[in-house]
Amino acid sequence: MFANTQMGGMAMAFPDVCKTPAGPVIVPIPYPNVAAGPTGLPPVPTILFGGAPAHNLMTEIPLTQGDDAGVAGGVISSEMMGSAMCLDGANTVLLAGMPATRLTSPTLQNGINAPGACLVPSQVTVLLLAP
Repeated sequence: MFANTQMGGMAMAFPDVCKTPAGPVIVPIPYPNVAAGPTGLPPVPTILFGGAPAHNLMTEIPLTQGDDAGVAGGVISSEMMGSAMCLDGANTVLLAGMPATRLTSPTLQNGINAPGACLVPSQVTVLLLAP
């Protein structure tokens, strides 16, 4: 799978079930959740893939989008537009001491409210085929 970088890419999760006002009551409604790879912090500034800093398991995307209408927060995390992080990476490819993340790496988004995956590649040059 392709390595994740600051160049682009997105992680997506569904369902991100959030508490949403519907008239006088609050109801749980599922939303899609999207995390933009270029906003990930901190990247690995000394390792460049395709000219952009690489991502490892320490890289976290501080804001996600898609659940904006769920103003009462997620049913699990009670967050709105919470962070996203990868849960697994290439354990034999270490970047700054942590496993590199890649396309199809599982994620938790909006805090811990929505399980997802990195589904849009940030670059298509560097492949991480290691387990």
